[in-house]
Amino acid sequence: MGDVKRKFATILATDCVGFSKHMLEDEQATFESLNACREIIDSLIEQHGGRIFHTAGDSVLADFESPIETVNCAIKFQEAIQERNETISDEDPRRKLLWRIGIHSDDVIFEKDNVYGNGVNIAARLEAQCAPGQILVSRAINEQVASRIEAISRAAGTKKLKNISSEFEVFTISTDKTNNLESADISEEQEEADRTQKPTLSILPFKNLNENEDSSFLIDGVYEDILTELSMVRQLSIVSRQSSVNFADSDKELDDFIAQFKVNYLIQGSIRSSGSKVRVTVSLLEADTKEIVWSKRFDRNLDDIFEVQDEIVRSVTQAILGEIELASLNRAKRKPTQNMSSYEFLLRGKEGHHAIDKEANAHALEMFDKAIEADPANAQAYAWKACTMGQALGRGWIEKSLEEVMPEFNKLMDHALKADPNDFELHRLLCGISTMTGKFKAAVEHGKKAYDMVPNDPRILQQYGEILLKTGKTKQGCDLTLLALEYDPVAQGQTNSDKRKSDAVFGCLMDDRVELGLELAEEIEACSENILLFAAALSVAKHGSLEPCPWLIKDLKTCNFEGLEAAIEEMGRYDVVVQSTLREVFLDHVAKLQPKLQLVS
Repeated sequence: MGDVKRKFATILATDCVGFSKHMLEDEQATFESLNACREIIDSLIEQHGGRIFHTAGDSVLADFESPIETVNCAIKFQEAIQERNETISDEDPRRKLLWRIGIHSDDVIFEKDNVYGNGVNIAARLEAQCAPGQILVSRAINEQVASRIEAISRAAGTKKLKNISSEFEVFTISTDKTNNLESADISEEQEEADRTQKPTLSILPFKNLNENEDSSFLIDGVYEDILTELSMVRQLSIVSRQSSVNFADSDKELDDFIAQFKVNYLIQGSIRSSGSKVRVTVSLLEADTKEIVWSKRFDRNLDDIFEVQDEIVRSVTQAILGEIELASLNRAKRKPTQNMSSYEFLLRGKEGHHAIDKEANAHALEMFDKAIEADPANAQAYAWKACTMGQALGRGWIEKSLEEVMPEFNKLMDHALKADPNDFELHRLLCGISTMTGKFKAAVEHGKKAYDMVPNDPRILQQYGEILLKTGKTKQGCDLTLLALEYDPVAQGQTNSDKRKSDAVFGCLMDDRVELGLELAEEIEACSENILLFAAALSVAKHGSLEPCPWLIKDLKTCNFEGLEAAIEEMGRYDVVVQSTLREVFLDHVAKLQPKLQLVS
């Protein structure tokens, strides 16, 4: 597990109160205000000898050697935030942000740049229980700093913290500036109530089934990463981490929590470890019925804890997104049309698009129009409509040329970007649409934005990889298509891995990975004409002929040569050198397999 050591340290945990609500109301102003607050806290942490070891959106975790320096840092931060808020009037575009801070000292694990252990867990859970604008510390901290800081320390009774003693004594620390701070003008209940009609998901803190806390850092890491990944999906509403943690630490009934936040789906998980082995179990439940929609168990060796964590997070997020979409689609089908939400219309439209049928395509376009009518800010509805129009155009289902539909294409894409310029799914779709319409520069830009936001989504890996292959960045492009195949062999809407393997064969051809490309091509159950031609080129590159590949010769003898010629023509849009190679292979090796055809050079 690398260079691991234990050390006694003081941990500071902080996050912004009501951040999700602020983002919904004014994303740009909130983001700028968050950066302003982060400049304050980051600078103070450095001044007081601390080190930030983890950030996720609006939360910060830092370690210090001195409890006194940690508390002084927290005091100055809360005072600076209060002073900043006092300068912001109602007309000011800046946002008044409040922060919570939790502090605890304990023996923790240092592994490279990361810190784990009970000390981190307790600090984070103290922060979760803290009042807005205040500082909540453990008894261990209070005993060391109470008489040595210029601040007010008050006993705050006991708090029940998850996986910690039920009688955990805590203290609040405040100054003259923050002592009379009014309660936050929002509550978690208000924050969660202001939601558009999207499926609402709560990720409950995972359970550690071991008697000790040694593996808690893994389960907390998996939990935080799943929460972060799913929070980036714009078509889901995620109950805030704070609300989920507060529920888990309370004696509330699950049904009350579900009703309070109108939860549709729950994610639950647990971990059990023994020696170098670990078992992580994750389940997705439908909130109303408590029925398990999806569940998976991961049994792994802890040789590389971060690889295990990444694999679990990647697998869980992809599976859960698909299951939620499927369950929501089935629910939408049972609703009268007049009661459907914009999201549900979007799902019905996507279903029609994936059917690859003329009538289904026309119905999909109607559904996207209804999605836009129900919510003009639904960015994905515009993008999916453009994508579905492209499908109809490419398959001859509409009697218009590309030039005729381009004005509407451009209008839809402009609307999409104005509605939500930070939606990774939107940029993925625009990457595909731009590739299809020959706007390769725009396709690369959108693909990169989607990839930077969510680098583990196999759809993004394939889409971005494809445009990189078509614009000369063949190594990275091929790497990404191979990752898409590894992460998600059977793509959405497919019944086997032919699509993913075909994409990978194209990547291997463009990046001269001859042996791998041939192996993958042979594994494809039903090769299209262009893949047969690519495989022929790879065979000639490796063997000088097609003879060592009888399966390929058999398929080439019965394939449609017009499809092969179209593939050669298409390649000219991306790489004239590869196009020349394909033409040469076709004329010298493939054409002779169907001698009755009259070929035009």
